[in-house]
Amino acid sequence: MNIAFLLYNAYGIGGTIRSTANLSAALAAAGHSVQITSVYRSRDEPRLSFGRGVRIHSLIDWRKNSPGYDGAHPHQAEDSVLWEDHGVSKSEIAPTRLTDERVAAYLRETDADVVIGTRPILNGYLDRYGENRYLRLGQEHVSLATHNAELAADQNAALASLDAFVTVSEADARHYRATLPEVTTRILCIPNAVPAPEVRASDQSSKTIVAAGRLIPIKRYDRLIRAFAKVAAERPDWNLRLYGRGRKSEELRQLIEELGLYNRARLMGAVTPIETEWAKGAIAAVSSDKESFGMTIVEAMHCGVPVVATDCPYGPGEIITHGEDGLLVPLEGGEDAFADALIRLIDDEERRREMGRAALRTVRQYEPATIAERYLSLIAELAAARGMSLTSVPREQPGQREQPKTLGERLRAALRRRLRPGRRGSAPTAGAAKPRPRWVPRAHAEATGDGGLAVRIDATGMPNRAHELVLRLRNDEERRAVRVPLPDKAQAVGGRVETVVERAAHTLAEGRWDAYVVPSGGQGRGRRVAADLVETAALVTLPPQPGAGGTTSWVPYTTAEGNLSLRTWLRPRHAEVDQVVVGEAAATVTAILYGVEVGPEAVVVAVSRENAAHDVEVPAQTLPDGRLTATVPYAELMARRTVEHDLWDLCLVAAPGAGRVPLARIGGDVADRRKSDKFPPLVLAHPERGATRVVPYLTFRSELALSARDLAAREDED
Repeated sequence: MNIAFLLYNAYGIGGTIRSTANLSAALAAAGHSVQITSVYRSRDEPRLSFGRGVRIHSLIDWRKNSPGYDGAHPHQAEDSVLWEDHGVSKSEIAPTRLTDERVAAYLRETDADVVIGTRPILNGYLDRYGENRYLRLGQEHVSLATHNAELAADQNAALASLDAFVTVSEADARHYRATLPEVTTRILCIPNAVPAPEVRASDQSSKTIVAAGRLIPIKRYDRLIRAFAKVAAERPDWNLRLYGRGRKSEELRQLIEELGLYNRARLMGAVTPIETEWAKGAIAAVSSDKESFGMTIVEAMHCGVPVVATDCPYGPGEIITHGEDGLLVPLEGGEDAFADALIRLIDDEERRREMGRAALRTVRQYEPATIAERYLSLIAELAAARGMSLTSVPREQPGQREQPKTLGERLRAALRRRLRPGRRGSAPTAGAAKPRPRWVPRAHAEATGDGGLAVRIDATGMPNRAHELVLRLRNDEERRAVRVPLPDKAQAVGGRVETVVERAAHTLAEGRWDAYVVPSGGQGRGRRVAADLVETAALVTLPPQPGAGGTTSWVPYTTAEGNLSLRTWLRPRHAEVDQVVVGEAAATVTAILYGVEVGPEAVVVAVSRENAAHDVEVPAQTLPDGRLTATVPYAELMARRTVEHDLWDLCLVAAPGAGRVPLARIGGDVADRRKSDKFPPLVLAHPERGATRVVPYLTFRSELALSARDLAAREDED
């Protein structure tokens, strides 16, 4: 059977895209031909994997560096004739006349047996331009109550021509059926498909609450942050991490700062895949006013993390069994009830663990193969009712090309055929053997409990020879490298060969080490290791590790290019920043010392990058628990301001004449803390330079510094 999904932009990471990717992969694995048709193409490659055998096809090229860029097409400047879908109509890629034309042409020419729309405007296109020769299914990934009156009325009118309309919660399906009693279209619930991740389930040791999603009003992360403020006051050893991006980001950061939570609650940004981050939590939190389904709930439960969720309309109550695999909090209870639920789980570790085990059992019903079977049963029933004979289309084999669907594609394909090797206009290659595809080592990496690095390389296509995993220090004149043997591919377990870079066996210089696979004894650069998954949950509670060579920390991570690298720190003496408290007139820093003996005359020095005469020195004190503390008054910095942007690095001098030890934050699981570890700024008056923005921050080396900048200059840049 040939199944096509219409996505508006398949190149993002939203919940609709994730659920479509999961379902399409399961349908392809079941032997069906599956195509993703993305109305817009915004990137060279999708950010999410759609699975083996799933074809991706786009209608409008929105890549500005592409020769096929459609942004200048004259019809792109004309309005769409379809109704407004608020989810996309205000975006850069809002529907236009060009959108209408390309989607209409696709729906006329597709050879699919089933076309599935994944958002309101796409369901509208199915209504307006779809044809009865194939089944037309609409999906609702939010809920009827979420739409404004105009959009709800427009989509509701479109449903009458569809064969089925699928919601992701039973409550929403009931709402649609009650609202549209005269519509004969079958309206039913099939929940989203959420696969079990390969990550290790949470061990419940992190004392971390994790939340993830779009930072938008309906998610009510302000409620979660205010609830956490109550938790933090009673359980000071717990932390909150919030993953995602959205228009509420700055407002939420300001709330964190206003409540004094910036040392305990962090905005982590968008991360994919998110499962590695759920596994770092002991509790997951969902604080929404409404949830159409709750993919994040299922994702967290797949990682063995119990969920505390508002009992909001639709999703949570259909997934969570209160008291068994999570807790449901009445919406009317507000932040107080949410905080109480969090504290109940915080205080009962055994209950958390049992709920985590129950969560793993609950989410089996959302496995993609199970959800795919429900879709296939629905399609078979609809086809039988219509008297349709569904074609049996073999799944496209790797290397097969998708047949062009539009006139423009047909012309481009004809041109490509004319320029193929062996044809006129190209070099003759008669009898030439096809080159073998280059093997790219793909890895599932994991930080070990002692901070080492386990690397499991996919052995598929691996050449039959001995190999080594090589870590090379980036931009290193000495060309330092660490070589660790890889097992022979015949020894692969689960299709992967594994090696471990032992923490105790290697002292790695500070920097970034890139991973390669090289033939044993080979001197070439080898092949860069692509990172499929990098797990760092074991590092969340791991402090910097003292050793013979100094204090060290290793954090594996995925580079922007998708490769495996290792961020390392090596400090002969180290002061680990525990917290920074920003007051009205000063910043107070507390640090944990490694390999440093502090004398009675110890000081913290704010070292000016502009002029050594502008250094500021303040006394340091040792607390009863052994930590060090010092307070840097902002007035001292302001008195030394001379340029548009003054910077000071904070260092400890343990005794007179001793060397400077940077105050830094290198422990834990984050390779770059500049975006997640933020401190509140203050605006102070300067007699010559005017308003000055003063803020502590972490540098690219994770060292603590202070910035004093002309506010006018910063606003000009913004």
